Amino acid sequence: MKTIKQVYESLVFALNSLKVNKLRTILTLLGITIGIFAIISVFTVFDSLEMALHDSFASLGEDVIYVDKMPWAPEPGEEYKWWEYLQRPVPDLEEYELINKYAQHSLAACFSVMGSRTVKFLNNTAEDVSIWGASHEFDKVRSFEIAQGRYFSIFESAAGKPVAIIGVDIADGLFPNIDPVGREIKVGGRKVTVIGLFKKEGKDLIGGGGSLDQMVVIPVQYARKLVNIKSSSANPMIMVKARSSSTVAQLKDELRSILRAKRGIRPKEKDNFALNQSSLITNSIDAIFGVVNMVGWIIGGFSILVGGFGIANIMFVSVKERTKLIGIQKALGAKRYVILLQFMFEAVMLALVGGAIGLLIIFIGGMIANMSMDFQITLTASNIVLGLVISGIIGIIAGFAPARSAARMSPVDAINTAF
Repeated sequence: MKTIKQVYESLVFALNSLKVNKLRTILTLLGITIGIFAIISVFTVFDSLEMALHDSFASLGEDVIYVDKMPWAPEPGEEYKWWEYLQRPVPDLEEYELINKYAQHSLAACFSVMGSRTVKFLNNTAEDVSIWGASHEFDKVRSFEIAQGRYFSIFESAAGKPVAIIGVDIADGLFPNIDPVGREIKVGGRKVTVIGLFKKEGKDLIGGGGSLDQMVVIPVQYARKLVNIKSSSANPMIMVKARSSSTVAQLKDELRSILRAKRGIRPKEKDNFALNQSSLITNSIDAIFGVVNMVGWIIGGFSILVGGFGIANIMFVSVKERTKLIGIQKALGAKRYVILLQFMFEAVMLALVGGAIGLLIIFIGGMIANMSMDFQITLTASNIVLGLVISGIIGIIAGFAPARSAARMSPVDAINTAF
């Protein structure tokens, strides 16, 4: 009980010391606050950006393979040979039909093209709207919800009827306070009837194929009247979703065999098509953000180092000012670890308070930034814990040497010290 009382009295003494040395305490807190703010703000911003990018690419589907003319990313260790890819033929409807007919590992295949056109309703106009022409299997390979209306019927898709499903941003711009379903709009000067409204997905950071909020989706057979589906400018593509009982690798091998046979590619010749997956880009994102996080550690590390020196400095000064008191404590029976704990606690408290202030600034700054940014900045629990742990560690490291010197003082020498 006596030991516990000594520890408690030492902790109270340490807290009172912080109040006395106000200026040095404030300066030290400022150093730690800046350090934690620097490193955790970098991590928070880039973690939020990485999360937003992953969410955007999640709409592409991890079990969907995109048959395209050009790869989304170069092969590992190779350069992106765009000049070779430009010579490749684009996917066509015949290949889409062959995949639907022969691919055993495919749940569904969808042929799609894209373009941009002006969309009008009465006096309201939306410029450069993304138009996505897709075959009937679109709903099987791309996850989405219909908020109002319905999806295309098989007859509408096959016959290329002038019908469309629009995103919420398009609806808000063209139909303020009006139900868009059943209304007739003009897409590139042609009349199209709105039969459905996509449920809001939120903004994406990748564009072109991400969020449906700013898109108009029409049957691909009708899209022939708006774009040349055999041209590279229309970005013709075949989206193939794997069966739940099959792996993406199995589907990929099967698609490669079908396409090579269809295009008459010899065994030793390279593919003249690309089989893209969302993992190609997400893996690249992970690698990029791995480097970014390292840079964040370097940037924040220098700031924290300054704060650590500030703690060490104030603790050495504190030990010097309280030398006689330390001598009296030891003369009254205080153990070394009690004195050590007293100064260590003071150093850790300084660091934790500074770290908490830095985290609070990040939290408030994130809330303000979220009002005007396309993605949400979120201070995650892991970053909060990381900030506090870093603060605590800095406090322990910076406070150990001063605390050790105080604990090893001779009671007689300490009491007789004069300043």
